[in-house]
Amino acid sequence: MADAEPCAELRGPLRQLEEHLGTSLSDASDGHARWELYRAALGSDAARPALLAAVTAEPDGALASGVVGEVLERLPRPEREAWVQALAPEVREFSERRARELATLEDLRSGALAPDRVPELIDTWSDWLQLRLATESGDETVLRALAASGRTKRIRRTAGESLG
Repeated sequence: MADAEPCAELRGPLRQLEEHLGTSLSDASDGHARWELYRAALGSDAARPALLAAVTAEPDGALASGVVGEVLERLPRPEREAWVQALAPEVREFSERRARELATLEDLRSGALAPDRVPELIDTWSDWLQLRLATESGDETVLRALAASGRTKRIRRTAGESLG
C-alpha cells in the first residue's frame, strides 16, 4: 500500500472515521494504518458514509479496492453501485464483478434466477461464485450442474458432497 500524505479530501473522512470508532489513526500517511481504520469501520453502519467518503478520496487504488471488496457483501444490493463507482476506473473491475456475482447469488436464493438456467451460465461465473454456490446452495439442479461442470476439481467435489 502506497505511503503518502493523505490529500485534503481524505483528511475529513479519516477524522470522521476516528470519531465514529473512538480511535486515533497513528499515521494517516501509512496505508497499512488506514487499512486497519477502514477494516474497523466495516462493522459500523454509522461509520459507512464516512468510509465511503474515505474510499472516494483514497489515493491508493489498491487500498480503496480492497475496502470496497470487503464491504460489498455487507451492503444492500441498491447501495453497491455507489461503492463501485467510488473507485478509480483502473481498479474497478474486481468490484464490478463481485457486485454482479453477489446479485447472482441473491437472484438464485430468491428465485429471480431459475436454477435450470445454471448450466448455460456456469461457464461465465468465477471460481469464487461457483464454490460459494457449491457450499451454500441447497438446490439439486444447481449442485448437479456444478458437480458436472464446475471449473475446478474442488468445486465439482464440493458440489457432489453437498448433493449427499
